[in-house]
Amino acid sequence: MRIPEVPSSTSSSGASRRQTATYVSSWQPVPVRYRSPPRPTGSTRKGTPVTALDDHSAARLIAEVVDEVGKAVTGQHDAAQLVLLTVLSHGHVLIEDLPGLGKTMLSRSLARALGVTFARVQFTPDLLPQDLTGTSVFDQRSGEFQFRPGPVFTQFLLADEINRTPPKTQAALLEAMAEQQVTSDGQTRRLPDPFVVVATSNPIEFEGTYTLPEAQLDRFTVRVRLGYLDPDAEATMLHGRLTDTVHESSIRPVVTAEQLIELRRMRAGVEIHRSVLEYIVALLDATRRHPKVAVGASPRGGLALGALAQAAALSAGRAFVLPDDVKRVAVAALGHRIVVRPELWASRMTGDSVATDVLESVPAPVAQPS
Repeated sequence: MRIPEVPSSTSSSGASRRQTATYVSSWQPVPVRYRSPPRPTGSTRKGTPVTALDDHSAARLIAEVVDEVGKAVTGQHDAAQLVLLTVLSHGHVLIEDLPGLGKTMLSRSLARALGVTFARVQFTPDLLPQDLTGTSVFDQRSGEFQFRPGPVFTQFLLADEINRTPPKTQAALLEAMAEQQVTSDGQTRRLPDPFVVVATSNPIEFEGTYTLPEAQLDRFTVRVRLGYLDPDAEATMLHGRLTDTVHESSIRPVVTAEQLIELRRMRAGVEIHRSVLEYIVALLDATRRHPKVAVGASPRGGLALGALAQAAALSAGRAFVLPDDVKRVAVAALGHRIVVRPELWASRMTGDSVATDVLESVPAPVAQPS
């Protein structure tokens, strides 16, 4: 999977904050200015001071996390970066691909590099909602019921083969993804912050599986497909694994959970010009009007696309979004939200191909740095 490169930021310190951009379009543009979101001050729970990051140090941290994941996951730089951008966007990831391509290893490696707690749940047909969310157990010594939290009470949850569990259990995960909370035994409990779900799915097996409904697919910010490695990268991967010189246990935490929260705050402060917002709306509208589409991208898809574009700009050291940032993540953000007409299922028309068509047909505003 290849993601087009976004133009790099200027190298001078603080230049990205001073740089503005205007857009040539039919309306009158205004300069884009960076609006820094509120940042935590003081100390963390562990007593470590929280240091405010600037745009370039944030971009450097993001690159270091991706490079660290690359020590264990060979040839998947773009996929690792896209998953990380989703994490910065407060989103969740669906990795849909064939068995044995490194979906689980990518997830575990990223969790280690981010310095967050990790839990893996193998979704099976007999998995119950309480197996995921937790249940209350009677304590004979206290004479009261005590809640025992399930594996969902973690910061990074890997839902392996999510399409093998019944809809009732999937619904329990849906609440966690949408509200960052779970309801068990009539009580609602908050989940840790940050909270990220990475779900995996095998697209070629249908026996014993439950198709994810469109409402649940729409909750995933992106759908990632890894694909096979090129021969050189695959040979490098085989050598590293067979000689035991490459292993995910060697990955060190690059950031802390507190720094990850700070990066998320910075992402929310990246400015999106009105023309870029209207470009996103035009893309959404084009998916709905496409002649081969039954259901187009939802407004939630527009929110996801905008947040991902902000994260892409932050990873490039910029305080404002360019149309190229939108193009970079559009297929991953919109493809799984588009339902192709039933009569075209036999053809190879997919939501991703529709999103690609839309990107080629909808003109983007032209940025002119000033």
